[in-house]
Amino acid sequence: MLIYIHGKNVDITDAMHAKVEEKLQFLDKYFDVDDSFRANVVVNVYPEGVKVEITITSKIGTLRAEVLHEDFYAAIDKAVDKLEDQIRRHKTRISKKNREGLSQAFLKMIEQEEKDLEEEPQLVRTKAVFAEKMNLNDAIVDMEMLGHSFFVYTDDETNEVAVVYKRRDGDYGLLEVEADK
Repeated sequence: MLIYIHGKNVDITDAMHAKVEEKLQFLDKYFDVDDSFRANVVVNVYPEGVKVEITITSKIGTLRAEVLHEDFYAAIDKAVDKLEDQIRRHKTRISKKNREGLSQAFLKMIEQEEKDLEEEPQLVRTKAVFAEKMNLNDAIVDMEMLGHSFFVYTDDETNEVAVVYKRRDGDYGLLEVEADK
């Protein structure tokens, strides 16, 4: 988003510019913000306080808020709240218009998910590992250093393949392989 900040009867400081940029990031949760979004912020100082006017234009539409307050930062907060309310009201209006279409789309999505659940999981990857000979403590250290939840190794005492794993409670578990008798 391109942000333009103008001051009338006031010099715009870096802190003011940073605050405006920080506050306007709320748009990210509603839209995919790109360079088509342009924010024009005008700050006026009057004897009654600071007036902040924010106008945001994009291919979606125009949002506008104007607030007069004693404090610049409080005025920015209130202006952003007004913009957010406008977005919510607009979204509600659109959803009411398209409620029937949305409900049908939602049902189709649920049906697709049910079909996906009916399909059996498939093997999608095979990986060969070398079970290096080491003791249990070294295997735990290697597992933690790699950031894995399990580690396959050959136990140096039993010469058998073993798997150490991290449990949900934070402790460790050990799987020892026994030969078929």
